[in-house]
Amino acid sequence: MKIIRALISVSDKTGVAQFARALERQGIDIISTGGTAELLRKENVPVREISSFTAFPEVLEGRVKTLHPRVHGGLLYKRGNPKHEAEARECGFEPIDLVVVNLYPFEATIAKPDVTLAEAIENIDIGGPSMIRSAAKNYESVTVVVDPADYETVLETMRDNDGETTLKLRERLAIKAFIKTSAYDRAIGTFLNKEQTTDASFSLTAPLVTRLRYGENPHQTAALYGDFDKHFEKLHGKDLSFNNILDISAATNLIAEFSKPAVAILKHTNPCGVGSDADLREAWEKAFATDKQAPFGGIIVCNRSVDEPLARAISEIFSEVIIAPDFGAEARALLQKKKNLRLIRLLTQVDQARSKTDIRSVFGGILVQDADGANQIPQNVVTKRQPTKTELEAMLFGWRVVKHVKSNAIVYAGSDRTLGIGAGQMSRVDASRIAVWKAEEAGLSLKGSAVASDAFFPFPDGLIAAADAGATCAIQPGGSVRDAEVIAAADERDMSMIFTGIRHFRH
Repeated sequence: MKIIRALISVSDKTGVAQFARALERQGIDIISTGGTAELLRKENVPVREISSFTAFPEVLEGRVKTLHPRVHGGLLYKRGNPKHEAEARECGFEPIDLVVVNLYPFEATIAKPDVTLAEAIENIDIGGPSMIRSAAKNYESVTVVVDPADYETVLETMRDNDGETTLKLRERLAIKAFIKTSAYDRAIGTFLNKEQTTDASFSLTAPLVTRLRYGENPHQTAALYGDFDKHFEKLHGKDLSFNNILDISAATNLIAEFSKPAVAILKHTNPCGVGSDADLREAWEKAFATDKQAPFGGIIVCNRSVDEPLARAISEIFSEVIIAPDFGAEARALLQKKKNLRLIRLLTQVDQARSKTDIRSVFGGILVQDADGANQIPQNVVTKRQPTKTELEAMLFGWRVVKHVKSNAIVYAGSDRTLGIGAGQMSRVDASRIAVWKAEEAGLSLKGSAVASDAFFPFPDGLIAAADAGATCAIQPGGSVRDAEVIAAADERDMSMIFTGIRHFRH
């Protein structure tokens, strides 16, 4: 069936004038609404206002304009069905063969930091999803387009098929349309559920990015969903694995903590070392010095473009992935000599790439929580001695890193580097012992260092062990019933200690 009539009503007007002009040249009758009709007229594309088509005015400030039997009847009646054809003629339904609709920008609206509930509600599209669903339900006869990226495909198909679209294309576009309206409704429900603090079910739909060769282990199947590809671009190397993607996410979250030039090395999502310096080569040396064994086959992330000196230093060890905002030409040429090394360009600001929601699968369900985005570091000094400027810088550096280390977590740090990291231990004292042992193995002195703990010291022994290792200051959440004993132990050893009041468990 040849397309003879199109209804176009879009919020995102990218390419719509060119698309409508191409339709008009094929003699297609174009119906439009509001701002879309105004734009098309300015572009000299003949259009009929929706109120002219329905013989009913737009009312309630535009809330009701396409919710009309002539619109939905023209979309839904079954072509070739004698009963439907007869009723359509009796009711005066003119067939609408092509629907081009994208929705009010609800998600962009609620992303504004100062958005009000009333503003969000006004950006809930009603007529758009209704038209999309009607057209998609009747995809055997009606073509529905919800994405400007599909305009050219539709036009090419029509040119190749004497003004018609193929059933295969209509099916694909209908599926895309239902996924779009589903995600749109889900965004509304999720926002209102959070805004109104009601109890409701949780649901999530995300587009497929790619199927992976296997999951965490070769016997597990896996796929990547979402918009990962909008934040990261692979410049070189093999396809990313399931574990690569986990590591890239962890590395990006970690480097987002630092505004000054920094380099971090990770293994199995845990930091091996972090260093900061105006010279990225020096930052690398500080990070690598923390642990020279674990980084083999690890992930390296930088918050500045990788230059040739840094690339030369990095290339001396085997790494799986290097992530950076960019790579200089010489650096890229050097690193691309390693065929098994993946180079990843970070396309967005690191703080924008972070997910706002953390989702975990559990036996019989899922856990959903806000992501740990607490970046402000309260600085409540609880000891008699105030920290020196250098000690304060070291504590804050360690605190930024320990947040990303699996619990129980201990990090010894200087003002611009990590010195020892203890991760994922059942005992906080054991985590401290491992961090001290790591520092000794690396030949690094902990004298004058800061110790950071992701959760409170339940007993003074953990703090005492840190002091014995050479730490002169500590940063921790506080909140233990024995806080007073821990503070007393710090005072006895002339240590300075900060309570942040914020815990950073990472299970």
